[in-house]
Amino acid sequence: MNVSKISPLAIIEDGAQIGKDVEIGAYCFISSKATIGDGTKIAQGSCIYGKTTIGKNNEIFSHAVIGSIPQDLKFAGEDVELIIGDNNKIREFTLFNPGTAGGGGKTVIGSNNLFMAYVHLGHDVIIGNNCILANAATLAGHVVMGNFAVVGGMTPIHQFVHIGDYAMIAGASALAQDVPPFCMAEGNRASLRGLNLTGLRRHMERNDIDEIKAAYKGLFESGQPLKESANSIIEKTDNKYVQQLCTFVLETKRGIPFERKNI
Repeated sequence: MNVSKISPLAIIEDGAQIGKDVEIGAYCFISSKATIGDGTKIAQGSCIYGKTTIGKNNEIFSHAVIGSIPQDLKFAGEDVELIIGDNNKIREFTLFNPGTAGGGGKTVIGSNNLFMAYVHLGHDVIIGNNCILANAATLAGHVVMGNFAVVGGMTPIHQFVHIGDYAMIAGASALAQDVPPFCMAEGNRASLRGLNLTGLRRHMERNDIDEIKAAYKGLFESGQPLKESANSIIEKTDNKYVQQLCTFVLETKRGIPFERKNI
């Protein structure tokens, strides 16, 4: 193994694949089926279980539990896995579970994400890139989250919920339905409160934001049937972000949490 810093107090099972310049602290456990990418740092007391693949330059802080079996009573020891990309920060006491046979067998996490302390990612969760999950955000099984999404602290998210790109869920909310891309949700139960304009302004041009604003009003403030409005808007636009927003609305399975207005 070509590694610079492995504590003699760490337990690394035979078969584990350890990349270059990996740091593994005291009292860590690394499974025989684990793969740790170059430059990744694993702080003291963290455990990497099962068939877990961790990419390059991740920073895993102390007492994280990565790849522990799913918290699903149907799990019966199937061959499942957890896949983590590059450049993630995974803070203290986080818990990430692998997939289940019923969900495709994989939990998949992208790159450049920040998972603050006590975050839980349940089985079969899919996370994109550049997301932030604040302290004690809790994602149940089968949750799908896009890119550049933000979840505030102490927020539970119901199983099978989808969260779109650039969406923001406020802290201390409880989300049980899908949140479209570019939108902001808050409350218990969480509902749409408008667009995540702060996030959009960091990444998009003004004209795109203006078109998203107009589409949001047409969808959620017109009082018309939601999917009827989405079909009408998508037929008239060539803006890729508006198309993305309307397509999400048309494909939602759990519904969109917003206050319907009567005209």
